[in-house]
Amino acid sequence: MSLKLLLCGAGGRMGQAISSICENHGCAVSVPVDLGDDPSAGIDRCDVVIDFSLREATLPLARLSADHSKPMVIGTTGHTQDEKAQIVELSSKLPIVWAGNFSTGVNLLFYLTEQAARVLNARSDFDAEVIEMHHRLKKDAPSGTADRLLEILKKSRGLKDEEVAHGRHGITGERPAREIGSHALRGGDVVGDHTVLFAGMGERIELTHRATDRSIFAAGALRAAKWVVEADPGLYSMQDVLGLSS
Repeated sequence: MSLKLLLCGAGGRMGQAISSICENHGCAVSVPVDLGDDPSAGIDRCDVVIDFSLREATLPLARLSADHSKPMVIGTTGHTQDEKAQIVELSSKLPIVWAGNFSTGVNLLFYLTEQAARVLNARSDFDAEVIEMHHRLKKDAPSGTADRLLEILKKSRGLKDEEVAHGRHGITGERPAREIGSHALRGGDVVGDHTVLFAGMGERIELTHRATDRSIFAAGALRAAKWVVEADPGLYSMQDVLGLSS
């Protein structure tokens, strides 16, 4: 029997990608939801709610999912801190997989970044930078994936948000030793490129993932949907889905 999905953002790029491959993954979009539709009309006809819509839609959809005990997969990014906090609070009532990126390769990049940061933190001469590029229509910056990479680096180095430099302009002076650089590039139809760069004296390490087909994210989201229906209430990442969590 197919896993029945309520797909919010069904008409968007990711929604269309999910719809195009869901049958091959043992799933079916039983309730497609797009701008102007009422998800409450079909919430009882699904097993899992998947959200790839707009940030304004995620919190009301999470509340609806909690009211009807429907597990949730969230791929939407760009939420405010208050919105994030309220969604996290709802995870005490239902299992939620929330990820800025659902590809297997990107989540391996997260894992490798954690390992590299742990080793290189003992070396004060390695500077860390995160560079990402997406298509010209992307609305938020940095990307959810870049945000996660920055969180990994900040946690590893014990840094605060204000110690991340989002781009540089003018006479900035010498680079502070503790600073992490973040750079968002936009143009064309780039699906998603992410690089974590550790620059030392006389050597440089670069960890890079490049996505060329949006179907890799769709496949990951469907994998998360099949995983989350068996999970206990709580907030999970793709690291949990893939068994990479420490």
